[in-house]
Amino acid sequence: MPPQIETDEHKALRAAVAALGAKYGRDYITRTVAEGRHPTELWQEAGKLGYLGVNLPEEHGGGGGGIAELSIVLEELGAAGSPLLMLVVSPAICGTVIARFGTGEQKRTWLPGLSDGSRLMAFGITEPDAGSNSHRITTTARRDPASGDWLLTGRKVFISGVDMADAVLIVGRTEDARTGRLKPCLFIVPTDVEGFHKRPIDMELNAAEKQFELTLDDVRLPAAALVGDEDAGLLQLFAGLNPERIMTAAFAIGMGRYALSRAIEYARDRTVWKAPIGAHQAIAHPLAQAHIDLELARLMMQKAAHLYDAGDDIGAGEAANMAKYAAGEACVRAVDQAVHTLGGNGLTREFGLASLITAARVARIAPVSREMILNYVSHQTLGLPKSY
Repeated sequence: MPPQIETDEHKALRAAVAALGAKYGRDYITRTVAEGRHPTELWQEAGKLGYLGVNLPEEHGGGGGGIAELSIVLEELGAAGSPLLMLVVSPAICGTVIARFGTGEQKRTWLPGLSDGSRLMAFGITEPDAGSNSHRITTTARRDPASGDWLLTGRKVFISGVDMADAVLIVGRTEDARTGRLKPCLFIVPTDVEGFHKRPIDMELNAAEKQFELTLDDVRLPAAALVGDEDAGLLQLFAGLNPERIMTAAFAIGMGRYALSRAIEYARDRTVWKAPIGAHQAIAHPLAQAHIDLELARLMMQKAAHLYDAGDDIGAGEAANMAKYAAGEACVRAVDQAVHTLGGNGLTREFGLASLITAARVARIAPVSREMILNYVSHQTLGLPKSY
């Protein structure tokens, strides 16, 4: 079956998650943000219903599905105004990496809790001086020859949800004994381990998930903290980054759908000069275009999820980048048009759209900028030479 045609199971999942999202809604998320806390009630109920771990293996408490199913969960929660951003991080990145490459003990320790929401894991890759160039990561791990432990040192920035997390999946580098060059590796770092320090970053973006700078000062980890093969770092890293891009697309599409639905409702009801404003093409056509853009982005997201779940990591990489790009652009345009449709009301707290102007930018910036995606497509898809 072509990936753009959803199965009955996927349609049923959409309907069920949409009902859960509607039960909480935008007001619930706004309230939790104002109170400075995570939307715990929604997170726990989503876990209890099996939605958080729908992509994780059944033998470890998950639903046995894939990123296709998890992206539906995030999109529908977002479309109801109650997205859970940590879905991108905990089950999609960390859960996927551990499920694919973790040891039996790591799977038994982490996957059941990630599946039911009782445990949460953050993901740490971005650094102050590395940015989009992951090859410049300077967080390094070295072996203690006496004990065999790892000693991890470095800094990370813009790490989401560390205050809620039991551990952070940290991307570091180890020295290749043969060449002396550094190679990427992933470590499970408990947030309460000695030498692990977090500092909140003061953001103007109002979100339930706070951002942190991490300092790792000779954090001592057992040998078992290393995820997977020490020599397969890049493969393991991109096993997490492709789902991250797909899930970011789902986040953006859900947000865009929510904003668009509020604008459509307003355009139907708001009457000026004896007709609803939605009857005027100057209002209707931009909303129709925003809807088309979101639907096109969803098709690419579904293709990317289909390829990833089928094991085509290379094909999924291209599609996931395109999906994230398309969804980010579509989301920004949809939110902007929704606010514009409401006019002054679009900037009031009553209608709750103004805060989405800032939030929509996230999908353009993170986890990779649109410019870096254009670089990827230029080089990998079109075969054009690099400028860097």
